[in-house]
Amino acid sequence: MTGDPLTEPILVTGGYDHTIRVWQPYTSQCVRTMQHVDSQVNSLDISPKRNMVAACGYQHIRLYDLVSNYPIVNFEGVMKNVTRVGFQEDGKWMFTGGEDGKVRIWDMSSPNPACKRIFDCQSPVNAVCLLPNQVELLMAHQGGGIYLWDVKSDQHDHLLPEVECSIQDVAVSPNGAYMAAINNKGSCFIWMLTSWSGPPGQEIQLTRSDAKLKIQAHEKYGLRCKFSPDSSLLVTCSGDSTARIYSTDTWTLQAELRIDRYWVWDAAFNNDSKYLFTASSDSLVRLWRIDTKTVEREYAGHLKAITALAFQDEPVRNTTDTTGTGLSSTH
Repeated sequence: MTGDPLTEPILVTGGYDHTIRVWQPYTSQCVRTMQHVDSQVNSLDISPKRNMVAACGYQHIRLYDLVSNYPIVNFEGVMKNVTRVGFQEDGKWMFTGGEDGKVRIWDMSSPNPACKRIFDCQSPVNAVCLLPNQVELLMAHQGGGIYLWDVKSDQHDHLLPEVECSIQDVAVSPNGAYMAAINNKGSCFIWMLTSWSGPPGQEIQLTRSDAKLKIQAHEKYGLRCKFSPDSSLLVTCSGDSTARIYSTDTWTLQAELRIDRYWVWDAAFNNDSKYLFTASSDSLVRLWRIDTKTVEREYAGHLKAITALAFQDEPVRNTTDTTGTGLSSTH
């Protein structure tokens, strides 16, 4: 593999062709293809140490070593579709959610990770998101609600923003100020978050959410929502062939990124929040420059729809940097 996955930006994509591809984002070169046999890829996440990729699909959760082409861990005993996977910031544990209604916490401290905790949402889980405090999980389900679960205290709460719909994704801004969720009708809901801080010795309370507004983000099926690293932007993805970017200051539309006829399944901002990757069902990943709404690069190689991507950037470099390794310095 050319380049160093531990220090350089890394882009990982997966989808319906049962492969996971690793790219050099600044050259659009595919540097590795890994087989994800027996299943499509529903979700991907890169480990905090950047040495592994977690992938999930139908009855499968696998950990891949970024130095080899093979899964190093196969997680056993998971039924139905596994829809989301992610890591705690230190890599001590991993979380997954799926259509069996269960959200699982996997202890990553041993060579054979085991499921240590399970939360039953009693409805197929579409998305799971870890709050910046690293102890609370948001879990969006097809019953139209969102559970908030404190993994340490086991306290939980339930939000039901709109009846007779399915919440497809949920996200929290990195600064911990906002929560967003998108449903299958294209509606995006925004909440203000406040963490509880009481006198020392009192029982810790769950993060509080206050409904702020509802945005009709898309005319069709909503798929994903994600905040930018600087918390200034929110992107929503949809079956209407667009990714739409909203300012978190005014919640007004800042940019619409449109492709032709295909679903936009997933998206990820780069480190300085100036660029956006999108994954779509035309088997392409695109790198967009947000301010000009133009495609800067295309990543071609997948044979079917791309439904998941994960990106980790290096620290933002000075624009006078001449190494050519950062996304900000190559356009």
